[in-house]
Amino acid sequence: MKTPSLKTLALVATAGLTLAACATATPYQPAGFNGQRNGYAEQRLESNRFRVSFSGNSLTSREQVEMSLLLRSAEVAAENGYDWFATVNRATERDTRFYTTPDPFYNRYYGPARGPYWSPSWRFYRSGFWSPWGPTWGNDFDIRQVDRYEANAEIILGRGPKPAGDPNAFDAREVIQNLAPRVTRPS
Repeated sequence: MKTPSLKTLALVATAGLTLAACATATPYQPAGFNGQRNGYAEQRLESNRFRVSFSGNSLTSREQVEMSLLLRSAEVAAENGYDWFATVNRATERDTRFYTTPDPFYNRYYGPARGPYWSPSWRFYRSGFWSPWGPTWGNDFDIRQVDRYEANAEIILGRGPKPAGDPNAFDAREVIQNLAPRVTRPS
């Protein structure tokens, strides 16, 4: 038996790391950066009014998306020389999709095309052990729910102290100080 060469092992390790890098939450970066469609974006509407958004992939939590939106809003305020921002309209949308994967051990020849019948399924528990022979109805599928979140807000920027008593007003520098360490940046 021939042992794999160092070059082969390095190639396999590199491929594994590349695949692992694909399975990460959306980092805090501009949308379109590095070919990614997810990330943050902003559009100036007036001299002190912007529309800001952050879109995450299926591994990005709702909390992370909303936190990234607030951070980007604070950065937009600071980059344009303002001290605070207030959200006028703010929304988070969830896109839910369902994916089905057939059971790899299911074989359509074990039973009739429709109706209840006996076929291989490791999901049948009988007499204290799991059995491959159990009742199934039709094809055996695993169903997976995948959620993606996108948050957007229209913000107004201001100078001086933030308006007192307005729960939608945020101090830009304080938000940056508190949230910047908590977001994942691209490597």
